[in-house]
Amino acid sequence: MRRLAAILMLSLAFAYARAQGPVAAAQEQRTARLDSLLDQYVLAIQRSTADAKIQEADFMIGAAADSATKQHVALKLFDYYKEAPVMGDEAVAIHIYDRWFRDGGLKWRSEFDEMDAKLFADFNRSSLIGMQAPKITLRKPCGGKLQIPEEGRTAVIWFFDTSCGKCALEAKVLPGILEKADFPLNFYAVYAGQSKKDWKAFRKEFKVGARNVRVVHLWDKEIESDYLRLYGVISTPRLFMTEPSGTIIGRRLEPESLQQMLPVAKEILKIYGQQ
Repeated sequence: MRRLAAILMLSLAFAYARAQGPVAAAQEQRTARLDSLLDQYVLAIQRSTADAKIQEADFMIGAAADSATKQHVALKLFDYYKEAPVMGDEAVAIHIYDRWFRDGGLKWRSEFDEMDAKLFADFNRSSLIGMQAPKITLRKPCGGKLQIPEEGRTAVIWFFDTSCGKCALEAKVLPGILEKADFPLNFYAVYAGQSKKDWKAFRKEFKVGARNVRVVHLWDKEIESDYLRLYGVISTPRLFMTEPSGTIIGRRLEPESLQQMLPVAKEILKIYGQQ
């Protein structure tokens, strides 16, 4: 991958050297060229691991010849990995924030962008793929408390609100997906709203028929568990999957991707001798 990066940087230097015309036009031309090269680059390494992408991002940013280009490359890569099409690549964006902006001295486009990036990093760094899922203590409908995820079983944690339209759609399809789980699974439905009445009505309607699936309804009205930050619940829905030891194996899941994760989770169970 470093060879590809070197080729792209040489191409970039050539494009800069050939830029002609007024300063503004030349700047626009080389910026467009740079963005095109970066788009090709992130696509070429899309199947690499997040750790490999972090190394490549550092190489690309560090190879920039001047501070303005270094800033542009860092911003472009941060924006891309912040909304990464590959699950788990948010770790690359957080690394770029920490290494090149927070500790490396690069500047943001504006104070608003800086605040948004800090919020993203702070609200996602605790729940990345491969990390231990943060332990949070929530209240059950009966008033008792439960710390999740509980060890020993595969778990799905779903943060939702009854006033959220997308949550309502997911609530209709999730039971059918969960019923396909032919292994022990805990499904934690964490209500992020404020209405006890609405929460009760939801619990009455949300049913999963599979015997393997244990549905647990939970709530933290006062947000004492800090789940918003720990799991990045800036908006709902949010869907995570953990394996029996509590390691996160799925984040920012959609119902369709959760369904695709079920066979993966089943294979992991074989390691624990549960299948």
